[in-house]
Amino acid sequence: MVEDGRRRASGGVREEEDGEQASEEDEDEKRWVRLPDGALDHDCHRTAAAAAAILRKRKREREKQRFLDEEPPVSDRRRRHRPIATPEKKKSPVRSGEFQPKPHRRPAPSAPNPRLSRRSAMAIENRQDGKVKKRKHGKEGPEAPASKKVKPVSSKSVPKGVDKSRLQKQRKQSNYKKPDAGNEKQQPLTKKERRLHAKELTEVRKQKRKRHYTLEQELAHLWEKMRQHDIAKEERSRLVTEALKNMKGKISEIASSHVSSRVLQTCIKYCSQAERDEVFGELQPHLLKLASSTYAVHLVKKLLDTASKKQLAAFISSLHGHVASHLRHMVGSVVIEHVYQLANATQKQELLMELYSTELQLFKDLVSTKESRLVDVISKLGLQKSLVIRHMSLVIQPILEKGIVDHSIIHRMLVEYFSIADKSSARDVLQQLSGPLLVRMIHTRDGSQVGMLCIKHGSAKERKKIIKGMKGHIGKIANDQYGSLVLVCVVSVVDDTKLVTKIVMREVQTILKELVLDKNGRRPLLQLLHPNCARYLSPSDFTALNSSIPSLCSKDALEADSRAESADANELGDKKADTEMAEVEHDEDGNPDEVDHSINGGKKDPLIRRRELLVNSGLAEGLVDVCIENAGELIASNFGKEVVYEVATGGADGILHPTLDDKINSLHEAIAALAAQPKSEDTKEEHVLENFHSSRTIRKLIVDCPSFAVTLWEKALKGKCRTWAQGHSSKVITAFLESSDSKVCELAKKELQPLINEAIIKQPEAKIAKQ
Repeated sequence: MVEDGRRRASGGVREEEDGEQASEEDEDEKRWVRLPDGALDHDCHRTAAAAAAILRKRKREREKQRFLDEEPPVSDRRRRHRPIATPEKKKSPVRSGEFQPKPHRRPAPSAPNPRLSRRSAMAIENRQDGKVKKRKHGKEGPEAPASKKVKPVSSKSVPKGVDKSRLQKQRKQSNYKKPDAGNEKQQPLTKKERRLHAKELTEVRKQKRKRHYTLEQELAHLWEKMRQHDIAKEERSRLVTEALKNMKGKISEIASSHVSSRVLQTCIKYCSQAERDEVFGELQPHLLKLASSTYAVHLVKKLLDTASKKQLAAFISSLHGHVASHLRHMVGSVVIEHVYQLANATQKQELLMELYSTELQLFKDLVSTKESRLVDVISKLGLQKSLVIRHMSLVIQPILEKGIVDHSIIHRMLVEYFSIADKSSARDVLQQLSGPLLVRMIHTRDGSQVGMLCIKHGSAKERKKIIKGMKGHIGKIANDQYGSLVLVCVVSVVDDTKLVTKIVMREVQTILKELVLDKNGRRPLLQLLHPNCARYLSPSDFTALNSSIPSLCSKDALEADSRAESADANELGDKKADTEMAEVEHDEDGNPDEVDHSINGGKKDPLIRRRELLVNSGLAEGLVDVCIENAGELIASNFGKEVVYEVATGGADGILHPTLDDKINSLHEAIAALAAQPKSEDTKEEHVLENFHSSRTIRKLIVDCPSFAVTLWEKALKGKCRTWAQGHSSKVITAFLESSDSKVCELAKKELQPLINEAIIKQPEAKIAKQ
């Protein structure tokens, strides 16, 4: 410790300059500090640090006295700077037991220091001679051979007496050219030269780091040619063959590269089937590893898209025991989802069995496609439900924590999990899904079912999180085939109408026309106008809306759900598809048989909820305005005609009456004005009475809405029935005789009876039966 203190003291006292020797007084001070072990100067009794402090103070005093004695010459000013008088620091109070060095008293002017006087005299004598005496150097002098370069020292570690400007110059050497022979001045590199030099260094580093760097450069050169659109097929085929020949035996090593994976994708796209099979055979042992690579994942997907049934089955077999681990991987889960979409029903079930339990992984051959539901599989094989729930929980939790919820295979797994989970397990998963995470799931059939289960069984707080997570995405959700069902569930179940109005209805009002004309976007609007109508929702939609989590439902609710599901299944068997012709038949025969499909989950009265969401929110008023402004376009469209019909009739249960009676009458007049336009053969656009969709909508309105029938007769059809007695418009005329209102029948009977007698139009069958 004493030696370290002496070394620091000597370092603080000396002033070293490049190529110059220390002065004589510095050598004296070095001798003064370097004392034998155990010996100290008489002014320093405790530590070497205190001695160093006294030495620095003495040096400042000598320099000051030297400056006062005589002004140094110009040649010497570089080494000796004028000292700056610094104010004395305030002494801190002395603590007990703390060392305080003895103050050094400056000698009085009357008694000068003899050593200082002698040195000053020697300095004056040297200045008069015009020379500065230099001490003889030993082996380590400036003429000695140069040693290793010293690294530049940071400014924080620079001693007080060292020139910092010299150290800063050392840091700038990298930005200058090396001096030529005979030129000591260095020239800075230009910006272009620095860029080229950095590029060369990068190339060197890549060659050392990448094993097949040269091959990748050659493949990139070929790729730039083969991926052009205007290249001949023969030339592209030649380039692809050449590239595959260069890569043969090395494909698995370079497939993970950013450049090589793109080259391989292009080669697989344009190569022959034999070459494609050869590439697949070389990569098959490495496909599981490549499936988790950021760049190779696209190559694996391309291989699976072009793979044969045998190759796809071989890849699915290689996934045995690795499905769950890949689903937990952000990149690997994409490959599993891609395989799930390409697989048939048996292969899909094989992939799902990997996620249910370890027993099902072993006995998956005992399960047929008939037992697609997990409940049926457990009952058939006699598995313990608790073990299956525990295994599935271990699989699901990491996936939800990482937010990997976009894939349909995960949605299917969650639906099956909710069907067997106990109350606490279902609650935990439901809480994790409540929020923006659920919005990313409702684009698939199973994902939308999971979303509806969360809305129906979630608490008020969880429902609030789900609806707030939809903010800004309502339009996209409403236009989606399965996302629209989630909005139908929201407007049918959630009792917090203020929250739904603020987030959902406000955004719906900005895109009303787009939603009315869209097949899926009209569903939430029709659910509010005419809830649970079989004309607008299919049996499978009702099955999804009435689904529930068994562990979170009461026994009565479970029995009601089971009855509803069985009824829906029977109806789905009778009505397999509702095509356009089926819709036309419904329109011609009148209203179809409607089954009571109530959606459970809310506590508020459904009529009050509908009125608050539709009328009180201002949505109904905006909807009527859109129908009036675009009456011709909407009534002639395939999907908008149903919204126009419901608005013109006032909605189910007269939801729009009497608040919007004036606007509804304006809509009747707008449709009648379109029908009153003269029939012209020159116009390209069809008349509303001759258009397929609009003529049937007007016919239904005449039958179901007497006020509209009166308005239409008075403004458009009175005295013109013979003109419209042919084509689609004939059904509009005969609809006056089918109306249940006797006043409507009396309006048109006088004018239509001659047409019936002349067999221009037919007498409605209902009227014939009554007569």
